[in-house]
Amino acid sequence: MERKNVFVVGPDELNWSKLRSLKDADQYNFHELLAYEESHGAVQYDVEAMLEKARSRLNDFSGSIDAIVSFWDFPVSLMLPILAREFGTVSPPLESVFMCEDKYWSRVKQREVIPDLVPAFARFDPFDDDALEKIDLDFPFWVKPIKSFASHLGFRIASKSDFRKAIEKTRAKIGGFSEPFEYLQQFAQIPDEIRNGGFCIAEQIIGGKQCTLEGYVCNGEVDSHGIIDSYRHPNRVSFTRFEYPSQLPDQVKAKIFSASEKVLRHIGFDNSPFNIEYFYDRKNDKLWLLEMNPRIAQSHSDLFKKVDGASNHRIMVDIALGRKPDWPRREGEFRVGAKLFIRAFERGRVTRVPGREEIERVQEKFPGTFVQSLVHEGMDLADLPYQDSYSYKLAILYMGAENQKQLVHNFEEARRMLDFQIVEEFTE
Repeated sequence: MERKNVFVVGPDELNWSKLRSLKDADQYNFHELLAYEESHGAVQYDVEAMLEKARSRLNDFSGSIDAIVSFWDFPVSLMLPILAREFGTVSPPLESVFMCEDKYWSRVKQREVIPDLVPAFARFDPFDDDALEKIDLDFPFWVKPIKSFASHLGFRIASKSDFRKAIEKTRAKIGGFSEPFEYLQQFAQIPDEIRNGGFCIAEQIIGGKQCTLEGYVCNGEVDSHGIIDSYRHPNRVSFTRFEYPSQLPDQVKAKIFSASEKVLRHIGFDNSPFNIEYFYDRKNDKLWLLEMNPRIAQSHSDLFKKVDGASNHRIMVDIALGRKPDWPRREGEFRVGAKLFIRAFERGRVTRVPGREEIERVQEKFPGTFVQSLVHEGMDLADLPYQDSYSYKLAILYMGAENQKQLVHNFEEARRMLDFQIVEEFTE
């Protein structure tokens, strides 16, 4: 059988390992279309140059171009359908991806078919000095750009003072998203009333147990391969861990899938993985849709591998090659898998990070664990790109366990073994 040529945008070491360990990896030739450094973590994305570089490499390739894939958020998530359309590979319609990526347009489309799951919202111009008076929401509410990710430039607003501070920070940094977002809009048919990448959205505060449905649409058929529970720090913003499988009741899981199917069909989303985030308010038996993402969540890849025996990269590749995925169930080494975060909650300078021997001791003590340090000695935490507005990620741990209690216990012990030291009295 002739190998398929699969082009990957932005693979890092961890994602390369997931791709190369796929059960049928010997059927593919994986090619780096854009390096991780070329496609990820920029303060300002030059998407025109990124697209031209990708086109050049594809045009110079002498073999067949069978699939183009990635697992990253903006701007890569919008570049993929553009490249796929130009080179004849499988992808969702570009407009449907914009309906996921543009937080305001996404809310408008959701409200048309699942209004009970959509919080009150309003779009506003962050450069309008009278913007607050035009937002018809009571305090507290949440504000964020219509295009961002990982809670970057997201703020909980409880007063006029909070709004002023949030807008000051937003005005300084929103261009890093809005300018490339507006450039990519030219490739899609977008209504005039939607076409503005520099606006923000204000939303009613919603809450409950947060979870994410992962699934895919293949030739119009919607399917799901799992729900992941998200746990947050008491600040209600910063994640402490993602855990699989979900502990939600079956009837709630069914409601989540039904709502997802309705909105995906409504926006014409097809031939792509997706993940959709929800809140479930158990006390009031109330479900809220939080956010739609037109890709796999690579944050969940190791969780699926630990529990089901396969990474969701398998689904990404299968769909990109135009075939329905064959997904295993509960064939992994662990009953529970999680991605867990070590964080700092004050700005400071890193004075110590765990050495290789410390990390290896953790990984040996807890089989299946992988430790990814995100900082280095001497680093100012403020230099970490795209953090949420209230914390800094120091490290990520991927762990498996027999149950949640063991998982939490093992993580706490691992965190004590990994000695990060931060001097919080930072001076310029």
